[in-house]
Amino acid sequence: MRIRMALAGDAPAVRAIYAPTIETTAISFELTVPTVEEMAERIIGRQPAHPWLVAERDGTVAGYAYAGRFSGRAAYDWSVETSVYVDSAARGSGVGRELYAALMALLEAQGYRQAMAGIALPNPASVALHERAGFVPAGVYLAAGWKLGRWHDVGWWQRSLANGEVDDGPPVPPVPFTELSPEAVRAALDPG
Repeated sequence: MRIRMALAGDAPAVRAIYAPTIETTAISFELTVPTVEEMAERIIGRQPAHPWLVAERDGTVAGYAYAGRFSGRAAYDWSVETSVYVDSAARGSGVGRELYAALMALLEAQGYRQAMAGIALPNPASVALHERAGFVPAGVYLAAGWKLGRWHDVGWWQRSLANGEVDDGPPVPPVPFTELSPEAVRAALDPG
């Protein structure tokens, strides 16, 4: 498996992984599958501030993970929201775990302090993945979204990215992803 930065050209594969989640589950609260063009815009639009990664197996995209702003308010600038999606044929094979390991390493290198993940409940596989990646439960929004004929709760999980005390003084601004050194990116994507 190879973890690398996503490119606009990955949009068809990313869309193919994501579409069944929208169409048949409440895992995503989106109701309409984005076009390939919209997906390419999402991939490129998150960068330069936040990474978007894909996992390749034998030249095929098996999953993807990304981070984005947690909230538009300035005091949240050191927190990100994360997501990971794995192709149904690759679930349970470590793809999600490897994507999250690389994503967390990049976010730490950028100087982000907290990673948040919202999970439509119930979703024991996603809860297990997040907890194995170091996330802890932070709370639940009850009946937060309506999809597939019923209300769904959304659980929130959180992981500290700080390399020290949570309250260690004023922070420095996070480094835009595109300004990380090639060595830092390489170390995050290939820790071995």
